[in-house]
Parts: sequence; C-alpha cells; structure tokens
Amino acid sequence: MALVELKGVRFRYAGSDRYALDGASLSAERGEFVLLVGPSGCGKSTLLRVLNGLVPHFYEGDFEGEARVAGLDVRSTPTHVLARHVGMVFQDPENQLFLSSVEREIAFGLENLGLPRAEVRRRVREVLKEFNLESIKDRAPYELSGGQQQKVAIASVMALEPEILALDEPTANLDPLSALEILSLVKRLTSEKGVLALVVEHRLELALKFATRMVVMLDGRIVADGAPRDVLLRTGSIVGYPPVVVTHLLLKRRGLAEGSIPLTSEELARAVIGRWATRYS
Repeated sequence: MALVELKGVRFRYAGSDRYALDGASLSAERGEFVLLVGPSGCGKSTLLRVLNGLVPHFYEGDFEGEARVAGLDVRSTPTHVLARHVGMVFQDPENQLFLSSVEREIAFGLENLGLPRAEVRRRVREVLKEFNLESIKDRAPYELSGGQQQKVAIASVMALEPEILALDEPTANLDPLSALEILSLVKRLTSEKGVLALVVEHRLELALKFATRMVVMLDGRIVADGAPRDVLLRTGSIVGYPPVVVTHLLLKRRGLAEGSIPLTSEELARAVIGRWATRYS
C-alpha cells in the first residue's frame, strides 16, 4: 500500500475564490525522493500541508477528494496522530527551534509523545550520532549556522521516526555547499531507512541529482510526474532549465557535446568528453 495516496484533492482557502489544489492526485511509496516543483503559488506548500493534516484541520476552507497518509484518512485523523507518521520541515528552521540546546531540541518531541526516559535518551543519542551533531549538542540553536540549524530541525523530526519526511524549500536560505549537505542527508534517509521524502525545492541544479522522481505542479494541478530527466524535458518551459542543461543544449548545437540532457555537471563533462572522444577516435 502506498504511504501517500491523494485522489482528486481540491482545496480552497477560506475567503479565496481560487482553488490552491484543483484535482491533485498522487501516489508515493517508501524509499522515494520526490522532488516537487512548479511556479510560486501553484499549490506545492498546500499539498505538503495536506500530508500532515494542517489542511484541512488548521487552515479553514473547502476540501474535496480523498487523502490518505500511512493508511489514515487525513480528514478524520487528528493532526497529532498524523505527526507520528509525517515529519514536516520548513524553509526557515528558526521557526521550529526554540529550546536552549540542540540536545534538548531533539528530546522535546519525544518527551511530548510520553516516551519512557530511557527511550528518549536512546533516540537522542542515536540521532546526534547519525546526524553528526554530537560536537554541538550543548550549543543553542540560534548560535548555529543556517545549515546546522536545518540539520537540527531534520534530526528533531527524524527522532520521532516518521515514515514520511515533508520538506518545504529546506535549502532556501543556505549556501550551495550547505544545501548539498542537507539534500544528501535526505537522500541517505530514503536509501538507508526507507523514508519517503517529498521535497519542495526551486534550485533544480542542486536537487535533481538526488531525486528519484519529479512532480510538476501548475495552478493547483499535477501536470507531470515521472523520472526527473524525462519530466524536465517535457516541462522545462514551466519550471525552467538549470544552467547545466542550458550549457549542454548550446554545446550540442555546435557539435561539442552529445547524448541526452545532463542533470549534473559530472554528466555534462562526460557528454563533452564523449563527443571529443568520438570525433578523434
């Protein structure tokens, strides 16, 4: 059974004439890294809010269709129950971090679940080690860099052992190296722990190399869904082409590159080297 199953979901925020989601259908399984993209206002964030129950429980409006997460009906399941299955991380980690140390931040959610003290200590210890946060466990989150704060926010969520990780532009305020570290971490969680990750990300040049699947939204609808390379070819006019693709197209027109469009600079380099090897072989 799919971990996420949306069928014909429509949602209009109270006071709005426009549907933020207009017949969205999506099925996703454990272990996938789903890259969710599209123009601003197309419904990406609203879709994530459906997964953890903020829509329709917190945000009022008109909700239609079927939405199930980990087998639970979103409309009839309280948000605190859905939170055990879906971990949500926002683009600004400072909005999620408010305790006096990294260690206490990670323990906070576990204590709210009423877990035994020994289990809380075990999970905190394991997460600190897994996310390489042991050296900063006593530091206050506000003292950390943006990349470190985002790692702490994700670690705090993963300590709850959710099956689904929903990230709304998690690298928006990070430099490229920190962004790559965060996306690499998310990829590792999908590969090693079988977590389903749904990631809203506008920097395609950073995220495409990690995604197993790309979903494109436009005006509240899902207009493309599939392998990242194929979807990018079909929807580049909507989401834009990353610089590596533009460079490849220009080089290919001049006979200086070959093959299908690259998703990474490494693939571009191989396309160029392959063309020159063919020319001089």
